[in-house]
Amino acid sequence: MRELTRAEEQIMQVLWKIKKGFVKDILEHFEEPKPAYNTISTIVRILQDKGFVTHKAYGRTHEYIPVISKSEYSKTHLKTFVNDYFSNSFENMVSFFAKEKSISVKEMEDIMKIMEAEVKKQKLNK
Repeated sequence: MRELTRAEEQIMQVLWKIKKGFVKDILEHFEEPKPAYNTISTIVRILQDKGFVTHKAYGRTHEYIPVISKSEYSKTHLKTFVNDYFSNSFENMVSFFAKEKSISVKEMEDIMKIMEAEVKKQKLNK
């Protein structure tokens, strides 16, 4: 799956939120100063060419629908990020954020609880 540019990702975030929409619907979700209508239209067509969205045509108007889910993109993007910056190790990533004090003690405790529950769950499924 190809990585999105910042502008493409902003539009996908809106489409994931609203589930489907016309260019005018997407534009409504941007803060002032809003990008130009034609800019949004161009980027949505690029997203369609990349296989991230499809459309339903109503005459000359198109309603755009995400093809790639947010979780699917997030999973792929996160794997690439971990691979590129942390030698493909989630352990290295978590360790980095803990050492940089980017994660609070409460967040680390919550992560540990989640991990312990997942370990138990996976051990039971073996």
